Amino acid sequence: MPLLRGNLHAHTTFSDGIRTPAALVEEYERRGYDFLAITDHFGHENLIEPGYTRALAALRPNLMLFGGVELDYGRLSQHVGKIVGDEETLYVLNHPARYKLTVMETIDRVHEIRRFGWTLDAVEITDTGLYRPLYDTDDIPLVKIATDDAHRPPHFGRAWIEVEAPRSRDAIIRAIRAGDFRTAFAPRD
Repeated sequence: MPLLRGNLHAHTTFSDGIRTPAALVEEYERRGYDFLAITDHFGHENLIEPGYTRALAALRPNLMLFGGVELDYGRLSQHVGKIVGDEETLYVLNHPARYKLTVMETIDRVHEIRRFGWTLDAVEITDTGLYRPLYDTDDIPLVKIATDDAHRPPHFGRAWIEVEAPRSRDAIIRAIRAGDFRTAFAPRD
């Protein structure tokens, strides 16, 4: 089974990205991606504009497009990615490096968010696509993914995952939960 290349954290002009949804999809298709999750901000500070869901549904990309949002767990001001498949949903603790969290603080956040009732499946080991090895540890009880958290160039295409799964949104989510993927990074200049 061929590996599927994808990014699970990207933003458009519906929040703080610089590409429209169609232009962002085009960017990742040009780079040879098989799937992309658009996860514009949603929370008490960053409400997504009306029409976001309709705009994503109107796209007809060649790659598999996941819907989603980046939620704000307000008590900790922690972003959590919600990636929506057909029936499955994946929750990702986003960019602990941006918050300059220690491993213990990251673990505490995982427990706090889970106590609140949110599921967490994965943690980003990147910040805008740059590898942050501190979070790539078995101490954090989540699978470790690489994303580029694309807002603008040069974020596009910096980091991705390669998933061993059938070409289906739900199969990709299940494979990620099972750890059937690898992380990859573009060469640094």
